[in-house]
Amino acid sequence: MPRGNPAVKLAVTVDADVHSKVIAAAEAEGKSVSAWITEAARRALLLRDGLAAVAEWETEHGALTPAELAAARARVEQKTPRRKRSPR
Repeated sequence: MPRGNPAVKLAVTVDADVHSKVIAAAEAEGKSVSAWITEAARRALLLRDGLAAVAEWETEHGALTPAELAAARARVEQKTPRRKRSPR
């Protein structure tokens, strides 16, 4: 964290299966658990804000058409790097 933006401690409780997966994911990405959780929370908040914006737009303009949704999905897929799936 930059000096002007001190970190805030947050104690959370998670299910055991989530705990082990978070530990493994952070380790695989070479990050601390705190950094991994912070990044995951940022993504979740961004997604939440985006969904709220879409809902607001649809309230004003009507539901997105299947063609508009397909075009949006194609744009997202084009910009989203594919992650290698690990064998299970």
